Amino acid sequence: MKYYCIGIKGTGMSTLAQILFDLGNDVCGYDDARDYKFTEKGLEEREIIIYYDGNHELAPDTIVTYSVAVPEDHPEMRRVRELGLTIKKYSQIMGEIVGMYESIGVSGTHGKTTTASLIKHILENSVGCNYFIGAGDGKVEPDKKYFVVESDEFNRHFLDYHPVYSIITNIEAEHLECYKDIDDIRNSFEQFVSQTSRLVIANGDNEEVRKIHYIPEVIYYGFGFHNDVVIKNLKLDEDCSRFDLEIRGEFYGSFEIPLYGKHNVLNATAAIIMARELGVDKETIYYSMSDFVNAERRFAISKVGSTTIIDDYAHHPSEIKSTLEAVRQKFPNRRVVVVFKPNTYSRTRDFADDFVDALNVADKAFLTEIDSNREYAIDYPGVTSKIIIDRLRDGELISEDTISKLDSELDSIICFMSCASIAHLIDSFKEFVASKNIQ
Repeated sequence: MKYYCIGIKGTGMSTLAQILFDLGNDVCGYDDARDYKFTEKGLEEREIIIYYDGNHELAPDTIVTYSVAVPEDHPEMRRVRELGLTIKKYSQIMGEIVGMYESIGVSGTHGKTTTASLIKHILENSVGCNYFIGAGDGKVEPDKKYFVVESDEFNRHFLDYHPVYSIITNIEAEHLECYKDIDDIRNSFEQFVSQTSRLVIANGDNEEVRKIHYIPEVIYYGFGFHNDVVIKNLKLDEDCSRFDLEIRGEFYGSFEIPLYGKHNVLNATAAIIMARELGVDKETIYYSMSDFVNAERRFAISKVGSTTIIDDYAHHPSEIKSTLEAVRQKFPNRRVVVVFKPNTYSRTRDFADDFVDALNVADKAFLTEIDSNREYAIDYPGVTSKIIIDRLRDGELISEDTISKLDSELDSIICFMSCASIAHLIDSFKEFVASKNIQ
């Protein structure tokens, strides 16, 4: 079959395109962004063509799918409709693929990518698996039994999935442009797990997760003693996080992960339980955990000159706070600075108070103007980054043109955070540092 993916450089769409290609389909795509993105790596490896205008022909039997970031009135969307091509939702196609395998649906407001990546890593070291990780990372080999799929609640996408196993890492208020309130969000997760045929692994420390009525068997995990799997003897060191697991009152094992923060210990625990349920031995799980490398833009550490940079996908207040606390664990004696690009006007408006609280974990916070590819400023009068900056302990506006504001922070840990692209911002900073070294 032929597929045309509009918005192909998006994290989810890039991953879907790669999987469709691996399944033997003819795949190409369109994107407005001509600049290189990390999501292109897998597309390049498969030689999937990306178009940047509407001058190319499309066969009449082409199936079109598109990123939710692409407006319905986008010229390329109008063109494919005028051509009379079949258009399918991204989640509809993903749901069809999920149904082809013994799938593991990893859901939750936060932690989906890391948890799915951990499970994928363990299974690759043991029984093998296919995977869809929402960081531009996907692969299918038809002979593999399991399929690890990051299951996104945005626009209720995951309700098109019917996995055999599912995981809920947590439930918080998020995507309030799609949901009425936290009850609406929780009900959506409840419907998702009701579509799970065998087992649910759920964070029992999360209040909203506990409110769900589970039809399949459920295993709760967390730090609380009321869980089926209890995390004990946690030690957060500069080099890694160490912890023990007790399953239904009996000691299971000690583990260490090269990840930071309590949130990642929870993510690792969910992955360990899933692997154990699939029959992976404890020794394989242990060694897989100890040499794990996280997905792109998840606490990615690099250096430019004497400055340490962390590039992270965090964009919700809870994620920002957890990531900054993890930075404190890794670098306990360093000054921490965050450069944050808010994404969407609705999220900035709905969580302004929480953003202030989260960003104040850093010693200094810089914010860019709001980035949004699916909302318009005219619809959100008065909503700018200023509503956060003005209430921070030490906050300031920044842009590529004013990146020199970081001049006094070159000995700090500088954390660049956003779910939007911040590559240009990081590149501008690196160029600035390089120019100082030349001088």
